[in-house]
Amino acid sequence: MSADNNGFPIDIPFLKLLGMRCLKAEGGEGIVELALEAKHMNSWEMAHGGVTMTMLDVAMAMAGRSADVHGRGVVTIEMKTAFMQPGRGTLKASARCVHQSTTMAFCEGEVTDDDGKLVARGSGTFKFVKRMPPPRSPELDTSAGADG
Repeated sequence: MSADNNGFPIDIPFLKLLGMRCLKAEGGEGIVELALEAKHMNSWEMAHGGVTMTMLDVAMAMAGRSADVHGRGVVTIEMKTAFMQPGRGTLKASARCVHQSTTMAFCEGEVTDDDGKLVARGSGTFKFVKRMPPPRSPELDTSAGADG
């Protein structure tokens, strides 16, 4: 993994924008971390729900990808999230692949805060896809992109 990709095995510009770091993406597990800043907050000065959901999505996608022996990428097919309490400080999302078929990975994850308190839990279904080469220009179709 390259340090200039914030620890992620591939370059994901959106995650760089957020400042998210990948701590683990191997053996069917994914762990990401984000030190919250003002840009991540809602009007109540807590983590925006979309930020929390993104962390879950990415951690679960990394778990699914790392469970695949063929080295394929994944795209999110469905995801469910339950919020327990506000996210503050540095958040960590941990996920694991609980089952996989030849075409899908089924994952679960949770987000905790600095004190180890549960912020959110989630589950997701991810479809394995072969990585497509990047488009030659920004004007080309990018619909073949993957979450991780």
